[in-house]
Amino acid sequence: MSKTIAQSDVSAHNTVDTGLYIIIDGGVYDMTGFIDEHPGGAKILKRVGGKDASKQFWKYHNEGVLKKYQERLKIGNLEEKAKL
Repeated sequence: MSKTIAQSDVSAHNTVDTGLYIIIDGGVYDMTGFIDEHPGGAKILKRVGGKDASKQFWKYHNEGVLKKYQERLKIGNLEEKAKL
């Protein structure tokens, strides 16, 4: 079973020092150890750290990229808020 992560926890992980988490389509990814490997450079990952990066991700990547790194980088799913 996948770990559920609160939005506040993702938001708190917004730098390399605190851990760099991003959200892609509801999945939470820890990019801290990947930042130096990212072909697009560290700057873009630092800019979206702690946030939903879905729009930026899909602009430059396809589903194959997500599948390639998902097992290594995905740490859980974003907690869904109750809809009233």
